[in-house]
Amino acid sequence: MLHPAVKCASVFLLSTVKFLGGPLAGTSMGLHFWPTLALTVAGMMTSVFVFSGVGRVWVRHRQKQRRLRREPIFTKRSRNIIKVFSKFGMGGIAFLTPVLLSPIGGTVIATLLGVPRQRIMLHMLWSALLWGTALTYASVHFGHMLRH
Repeated sequence: MLHPAVKCASVFLLSTVKFLGGPLAGTSMGLHFWPTLALTVAGMMTSVFVFSGVGRVWVRHRQKQRRLRREPIFTKRSRNIIKVFSKFGMGGIAFLTPVLLSPIGGTVIATLLGVPRQRIMLHMLWSALLWGTALTYASVHFGHMLRH
């Protein structure tokens, strides 16, 4: 039997890297809805906070490296990301971050696109709350199907 602090730390740390893992881990370890939701959202927002701050420095470094190696700025992947951003804005990036991207990936993309840090934090917060609630609810109420 795992200590409750280990369970909470596992859900939190997993959510900093891969959002979908938080609700699944919380439910599989027997945590209830609210602690799982809170730890999942806190994990994602911690990752967003750290990488939105570090991201600016990293962007400058990558731009310098790209110029030195004379790499193309636009790839097929970057064009698709810019297409989503120009169509749906920061809200679209934030909406897709928990399910398709990771908290780190979505934050880095938003930072690369020059979105202000406060705006990144706000949009990622509502996205984490929305997807966290939906995924935690689904894992709590339908997780029993996986055990049998």
